[in-house]
Amino acid sequence: MGELRPLGEDLTQESRALAEVLRKLFEGLEVSVRRYAARRRRDPGTFSRYLNGTRLPPWPVVMEMLADLAEHRGTTVTAETIEFVRELYGSAFDANSSPKHAVQIIEQQLADADHVSRRSSVRGDVLGDALLDRKHRIADLEVRLNQMEATLTAERERAGQLAAAHPEVSELLGERDVLRQEVTRLGNELQTAQEQRANAEARCDLLERQLEAVERPAALPLLPLPQPQPTPMPKVLVVDDQPDNLLAMTAVLETLDQELVTVSSGREALKALLHHDDFAVIIMDVQMPEMDGYETAGHIKRRPRNRDVPIIFLTAMGVDPEHTARGYAAGAVDYISKPFDPWALRAKVAVFTEIHLERRVGNPTG
Repeated sequence: MGELRPLGEDLTQESRALAEVLRKLFEGLEVSVRRYAARRRRDPGTFSRYLNGTRLPPWPVVMEMLADLAEHRGTTVTAETIEFVRELYGSAFDANSSPKHAVQIIEQQLADADHVSRRSSVRGDVLGDALLDRKHRIADLEVRLNQMEATLTAERERAGQLAAAHPEVSELLGERDVLRQEVTRLGNELQTAQEQRANAEARCDLLERQLEAVERPAALPLLPLPQPQPTPMPKVLVVDDQPDNLLAMTAVLETLDQELVTVSSGREALKALLHHDDFAVIIMDVQMPEMDGYETAGHIKRRPRNRDVPIIFLTAMGVDPEHTARGYAAGAVDYISKPFDPWALRAKVAVFTEIHLERRVGNPTG
């Protein structure tokens, strides 16, 4: 097991206790970190940090390890073992929850969004140059074709028909058609790159506001903006098929000045959006039976009444490029990983509520 990194420095007592138990469980699997990570389709570096205590794993990862160990030994996981590990996990989770940790999470998301913005900007510049080059080449071809047509017209009778059949003219026309197709393709790719940059810049703005929400002296709970007259309290829709997760998120968000609506499935979420108005944000688990978060988000975004409500995806799969790209394509505007950091979640919800209230003040009849 030489790939196991030493326990991290400056770990809390709770994180150290959990990491030591996870290491013992892992050693019982009798497999390398790299091989086990490949088996579970996980990043080996990230999994190694789970085992040295510097990063708290999502709870499903812990359950997978318990199940794999039981299978390896030909036994079953006892309820007592699960409860013991769950208590250690909960203690480590509580000990690592702090504004500082929330800042680290959001700063990493900001760095990722900034990277996407810069990469899309560079790609946009390259595509823009290529597009301009193709347009110039088409313009040059048009000049040459006009010159050749004029020459042929002067020399031959019925020159228009003959010119089209001239080998050199046909070659130039074919080259022009190819360039026009490239212009169309490059234009579409440029538009995609520009949209990616705009979306990434919007995420950067949101994340910077979220950092301010964590760092401001009285960041949370959020005080609502002054209203000219009493107005309905903005709502937050929480969607998760696990009752424990709904209870945990309710406990975290009840300090904010919003009304929480909790449901346990994608179908119930769609019904709630029909029966309630004035949602500031939707927090939705990605992995749900029957209708997952991606499919539910797609249905929401197809409804004119709800398409502008921001969606935060809550995922235990890790925030990697593949999942985030799929989530953004489905209509999500933000992500947070399980186990979620309470401070980070409150900051995100607080900012989306601020934006909602700002829009409501600016458009009280909208």
